[in-house]
Amino acid sequence: MSKPLAGKVALVAGATRGAGRGIAVELGAAGAMVYAIGRSTRSQRSEIDRPETIEETAELVTAAGGQAIPVQVDHLDPNQVRALVERIDAEQGRLDILVNNIWGGEQMFSWDQSLWEHSLDKGLRILRLAVDTHIITSHHALPLLIKNPGGLVIEVTDGTAEYNTKNYRISFFYDLAKSSVLRMAFAQSKELAPHGSTAVALTPGWLRSELMLDLFGVTEATWQDALKLQPHFAISETPSYVGRAVTALATDPTVSRWNGQSLSSGQLAQVYGFTDLDGSQPDAWRYLVEVQDPGLPADVTGYR
Repeated sequence: MSKPLAGKVALVAGATRGAGRGIAVELGAAGAMVYAIGRSTRSQRSEIDRPETIEETAELVTAAGGQAIPVQVDHLDPNQVRALVERIDAEQGRLDILVNNIWGGEQMFSWDQSLWEHSLDKGLRILRLAVDTHIITSHHALPLLIKNPGGLVIEVTDGTAEYNTKNYRISFFYDLAKSSVLRMAFAQSKELAPHGSTAVALTPGWLRSELMLDLFGVTEATWQDALKLQPHFAISETPSYVGRAVTALATDPTVSRWNGQSLSSGQLAQVYGFTDLDGSQPDAWRYLVEVQDPGLPADVTGYR
């Protein structure tokens, strides 16, 4: 099996579940040494209180033929993040790929409350989890990443820059958090370019994360049963899809052409030719604009 990322080192922040887990597994399968970072371990759960752990993620990387080191880190604690980067430097001497996929605000935002009605404490906590964590991680990790040219930073968010500019995303705090991550990728791209490194924003489509499957009462094997409740869920994708998008970027010798841009898994699938686990290429954001948002009946023909 080809290992195009052999010798490369990746830090996947937020690798416990969802997109982060999919990214960690795909990078590991491609040969990268993956540091799978999160707060939930088998001995201690984070405030999200879900069963997924970083140890499980590391085991999935191993099962995919890769190598992973799970490390419990709270990315709001600069000392913990600094210690993590120092450990990577001591053990590997380099960092080639930084994935800022930290979120953790799923249970804190409201779908139907205005700014003045929303819990201020929860709103500010969302911004701490979704914005401050990314800043703290990049602050400590980028000096190691730029030691070698060709470094890649992936800022994972929800929505492309084009879509989020034109559409209000759920609530004030969610909208601000996801738009801020887009801007962080752009800002980092300007500072990294002189060092031969690249930064992009990347969004999955409608993700079949562990949480989303649980909300619909289905599993990955039975996910299509959810179409009875939400027909548009037919455009959904597995976490492996965005993982393959990251791997495609990380193995592209001309990845700097994307520097500063906002990208999606479906868009990159058309460029690089990778597929989701079922062999399809769902293009969720185009589907949202052309089918779901206009209120048309669910029909993924031509979109996956």
